Amino acid sequence: MRRRAAALLGAGTLLAATGCGAADMTKQASPYANAKGAKTVTLSVQSWVGAQANTAVVKYLLEHKLHYRVDTVQVDEVPAWDALSQGRVDAILEDWGHPDQEQRYVKDKKTIRPAGDLGVTGHIGWYVPTYFAKKHPDVTDYKNLNKYAGQLRTAESGGKGQLMDGSPSYVTNDKALVKNLKLNFQVVFAGSEAAQITQMKQFAKEKKPYLTYWYQPQWLFEQIPMTEVKLPTYKEGCDKDLAAITCAYPKTPLQKYLNTGFAKNGGEAAEFVKRFKWSTTDQNEVALLIADKKMAPEAAAKKWVDGHEDVWKAWLGK
Repeated sequence: MRRRAAALLGAGTLLAATGCGAADMTKQASPYANAKGAKTVTLSVQSWVGAQANTAVVKYLLEHKLHYRVDTVQVDEVPAWDALSQGRVDAILEDWGHPDQEQRYVKDKKTIRPAGDLGVTGHIGWYVPTYFAKKHPDVTDYKNLNKYAGQLRTAESGGKGQLMDGSPSYVTNDKALVKNLKLNFQVVFAGSEAAQITQMKQFAKEKKPYLTYWYQPQWLFEQIPMTEVKLPTYKEGCDKDLAAITCAYPKTPLQKYLNTGFAKNGGEAAEFVKRFKWSTTDQNEVALLIADKKMAPEAAAKKWVDGHEDVWKAWLGK
């Protein structure tokens, strides 16, 4: 997703939604990555909770149904491609589109192979809480945002309206959009997805207005209804020059990728990952259990698996 930072996780663990220092997987490897003669898999997991939900369920089923040892490592979205190319991880389960890396590793070096759609369509945008949009319907057009800059100002935004982003490591277009659309706003980073959610919950509790970078799928929409602000329509290629961008974010069918060696020799595990495909509703169900209900990822995965045999049985190919 055009987002995220992370920290290296130990074998068999998965991080809940927090913001940490990025692990350099070009210099570190899971003990299971590229293991010879053993049923092992190493999964890259991004720091946002939807990606963690994918990994939790895949890990649980690989371990409990196909009897693999599974390691998970959390790593920034761009370095994850480098790690995957080098065989330091075997699979990325949720990619939001990195055309430069795809050209380099899939098309040119052929060290990475596509593994199909995740089944979830991602979309990034700017959102205001629906309670504010109902009071001020015109705020949902970016052309009117400057009118509300005063109401959206915070102590951190330096006299301008605040556009809240998550982690400074997220790959976003927001600073360029604010500048190029001549908006009287300042991008302010909450620090992580978890910190951003905490801030939005506090604003919602107090019924305060806010403008935030946010994305779908995301379980928080169930608790805090939000309305998207309409940016100039996305057209193919309009985001090619990120410094000059003036258009909205695209809708992105999220993709999976495998290390080429794993794709060839990963046996049942590789075939399982290729078949793994679920809905936004499924992902949000697990994400909600992890992030909001504070369940351990394995427990959340087990709860989902126990109730959705009709979905995951096809992934096993049996």
